[in-house]
Amino acid sequence: MVGRRLAAAAAFALCASVAAPATPPRRVSVLPASALAVEGSHGMRTWWRSDHAPSRWTAPLPEVAHALAWQPVAAGIDWASMRLGGRGEAWRIRVMIVRIDPRLTTLRLDTAFAGNGIAAAWSIARAPKEARVALNTGQFVGSMPWGWVVLHGRQFLSPGHGPLSTAVVIDTAGRVHWLAGDSVARSVSGVEAAFQSYPTLLDGDGDVPAALHAPGSGAAAIDLAHRDARLALGELRDGRLVVVLTRFDALDGAMDFVPFGLTTPEMAALMGAIGCRHAVALDGGISSQLLIRDARGRTFSWRALRNVPLGLVVVPRATAGH
Repeated sequence: MVGRRLAAAAAFALCASVAAPATPPRRVSVLPASALAVEGSHGMRTWWRSDHAPSRWTAPLPEVAHALAWQPVAAGIDWASMRLGGRGEAWRIRVMIVRIDPRLTTLRLDTAFAGNGIAAAWSIARAPKEARVALNTGQFVGSMPWGWVVLHGRQFLSPGHGPLSTAVVIDTAGRVHWLAGDSVARSVSGVEAAFQSYPTLLDGDGDVPAALHAPGSGAAAIDLAHRDARLALGELRDGRLVVVLTRFDALDGAMDFVPFGLTTPEMAALMGAIGCRHAVALDGGISSQLLIRDARGRTFSWRALRNVPLGLVVVPRATAGH
């Protein structure tokens, strides 16, 4: 059913036209002035500055790691939250982080369209009852996902190309592979599902792309000062995945629908400070959404103001075929 929905939509569209090192590696940075602090037992502590931005993250940053109190969700899944303070619109940000062990869970893509494939219609409200985690994934062009989409072993959309894109591949054994945007043509044996997104936040072994250190031009140009609600997917060095969502946290969360938040370089720093070696941004702003549902039925959700065409759902492996 998932494949038929996305195939129909694609056809319509085509027809229509740490402990971080004491002295981590750094590049000369010309980023807009900004800083990030994390709330701990002794108040807010600054842990990142744009004028001293690391070019590589090699381990979790203690100040950030100690701010996280992990709560179990299901076998292989736990989550935590923390509060950050930044500059301007990011003066008060809540961060939700989910850790997922692919060995104990199953990741699958889901789609939904309305109006004969014209309008994207997926949201976390459509997540199946057995889902423990659900979120929007990838980036979008109109009502369609951008770039490569593989569902149930079948390719429905061809790879996109861009120097800052990343493909996330789930093979038939449940293993997750990370491919650079222009390497997607390289075959991965037994692909079950795949999607692309951009920009890459951490490339390879915790390296921050050069385009996130200085203004670029052409295909590599990113607005390094733009602030927004953010969503990203990353991989820790032990192979676990992390989903990271940010929300504006004024008035005890009553204004979390406002798309204020981090810049792209700040989001890359956050993923590095958590301990990721790979990370890529997903569609943020008013599209970003996240559902967490534990085994006792307690649900935590951060909804979006806009539906999307593609979602990622995580279920316990024991119920994956149900």
